[in-house]
Amino acid sequence: MSLLMVTILVVFAAAALLCVVRIVSGPSILDRAVASDVLLTLVMCVLGAEMAINGHTRNVPVLLIIAAVGVFGSIAVARYVARRDNTTS
Repeated sequence: MSLLMVTILVVFAAAALLCVVRIVSGPSILDRAVASDVLLTLVMCVLGAEMAINGHTRNVPVLLIIAAVGVFGSIAVARYVARRDNTTS
């Protein structure tokens, strides 16, 4: 494994660890949703960097699925929070 890939993995692993801490600690569901979106984005960045370094495109379908999961997850959380806010007022 190249030095560049090791450096990328170390930096993104530290960022992912901080995202997991935010997901666990919260304090609100919106904080957790943003942290999970950032975590999905970090995974996509690592896969994209690996594709760029190794010169292949085999992970493009995985990137598309991860992006779709992130978008649909964000929409679901936004609808849940909007519905919860409408019932409390």
